[in-house]
Amino acid sequence: MKKLNQNLNLRVRYLIFDLLLSGKSFTMKTRILFVLLVLSPVLKSQTSTLNLWPDGIPDLILNMNYIEKVTISEGVPTRFEKVTIPSLYVYLPPTDMATGTAVLIFPGGGYAALAFNHEGNAIAKWLNEYGIAGIILKYRLPSDLIMKDKSAGPLQDAQEALRIIRRNASKWNINPNKIGVMGFSAGGHLASTLSTHYAEKVYEPKDTTSARPDFSLLIYPVITMDSSFTHAGSRRNLIGVNPSPEAVKRFSNEMQINEKTPPAFLVHSADDKTVPVKNSMVYYERLVKSGIPSELHVFQKGGHGYGLAGGKETESKWPDLCINWLKASGF
Repeated sequence: MKKLNQNLNLRVRYLIFDLLLSGKSFTMKTRILFVLLVLSPVLKSQTSTLNLWPDGIPDLILNMNYIEKVTISEGVPTRFEKVTIPSLYVYLPPTDMATGTAVLIFPGGGYAALAFNHEGNAIAKWLNEYGIAGIILKYRLPSDLIMKDKSAGPLQDAQEALRIIRRNASKWNINPNKIGVMGFSAGGHLASTLSTHYAEKVYEPKDTTSARPDFSLLIYPVITMDSSFTHAGSRRNLIGVNPSPEAVKRFSNEMQINEKTPPAFLVHSADDKTVPVKNSMVYYERLVKSGIPSELHVFQKGGHGYGLAGGKETESKWPDLCINWLKASGF
C-alpha cells in the first residue's frame, strides 16, 4: 500500500476520487479503501504563510499612504499590488511523495503587480504533484515611496527567501542542495537576478546561509535592461526612466553570468510581443559560453503570460519538458 501511494501522483488520486463520486457500483469496503488511499496523502499536504522580515524590512521608508492591495477569489489571493509585507506562501507535498527538491516561485507582473494565481498558486500545486515543494514569494515591487533604493528591494526579498528555505530545509523535507528558482516574465528577471547576484550584499543577513539557487527555471523571462529588447515597463519600474549606464549593466543579467551561475531551463515563444524572445536567447548563449548546463525551448506560438499553458499550441508542452529536465539534471 505504501509503495502504491508513493507511485500515484495527485492527479491520479483526484481521478479516482471523482470515480468514487460518479455513482458507479462499488462495495462499501472498496469505497473506504479507495478513500483512504486517495485522501490520506492529500491530507498530509502542508501549506503555510511566513512573514519574510519578522524583525523589520531593511532600508524601509515608512509611508502610511502606501497601502498593499490584494485581489482574492474564492478565498485565494490572485493578484497583489503595492506589496508592503513580503511573505512566503509554502506549499509542501505529502511527506511520502517529497523528492527533496524545492522551487522558489516569482510571479510576474512587470514589477508593477504580482500575477499570483496562474504564475503562483497554480505553479506551486503543479510542482507538488511531482513531490516538489513550491514556495511562492510575495515580493516587494520597486518603489521610491517605501525603499531607499528601489532597485535593491526585490533582490533583498529574493535573497532572504532563498536563505529561509535553506534554513528550514530539514524541517520541510528539502535537500538544501536542490533548491531552485522559477520566474515568469518580470519574475523571470528577478529569478535570473538572484541567479547572478546571489552573493551581492544588498542587506545584512543574519548568518552565512547561501542565497545561491541550485538551478533556475525561466519562463518567458525579462533578462536584460538593454532598451533595444527589454520589457520597457519592467525596466522603468525597476531602474527608472533615465537609468545610469551602470544600472543598466548591473541588471542586464546576461552580462552578469559567470562559471558559478546555476544551470537554467528556459521557455519562450517566438511570437511574444511583450518580452522579446531574444531575452531568453542571449541568456542561454552566455550560459553555454560559460560552460553552464542549460536548455532552451523556443515555441513558434504562445504569446506571453500563459502560465502552465493549458491550450493546444506547442508551448503547452513546456511543463512536461521542465519536469524531464529536472529529472535528467538530478533535481
